[in-house]
Amino acid sequence: MARVSLIDENNHPELSELIAKIRGARGRLLNIYRMLLHSPPLAAAWLDFNSTVRYQTEVDGQSRELAVMRVAILNGVEYILRAHGPAYALKEGLTQSQVDALADWASSAVFSEKQRALLAYVDAVTRDIEVPDAGFAEVRKYYSERQTVELTMLIGAYNMLTRVLKALKIDPEPKREGE
Repeated sequence: MARVSLIDENNHPELSELIAKIRGARGRLLNIYRMLLHSPPLAAAWLDFNSTVRYQTEVDGQSRELAVMRVAILNGVEYILRAHGPAYALKEGLTQSQVDALADWASSAVFSEKQRALLAYVDAVTRDIEVPDAGFAEVRKYYSERQTVELTMLIGAYNMLTRVLKALKIDPEPKREGE
């Protein structure tokens, strides 16, 4: 159960404009935003930042979703895994076998060399912060300087998000009909 209440939009008409913006971008008012709405400036800033690191970069969708889900696995955050596995990863062309193998990707044969370089990079950035030169060189074989900066920002953003979700024990959304 969440350590902070989740904002009920019916009790906060003063937030209606921001809530409409969130719904327009995310399709519904997710629990992460219901928590963040305790601080409307943070909710608005996170919406803009998260939208940028996810959708306004040159990083391909499969790489993006592998990075997001691997961070969630490393930080033990079901909220992100539940949302990104079915809703985004599969739609970006990852297979269910790849999603299932992410927890132990290093011993799996379902990932390409590019994906393996990315996953090793995510592990280094998330676990150690310090990225060994060899790991950095490997990721640079597949990603431009711009994409490397964008991937690193994405990994950092989801490390922050997963830590907030875990610290505040924000529950995943209930599954909607048909999911």
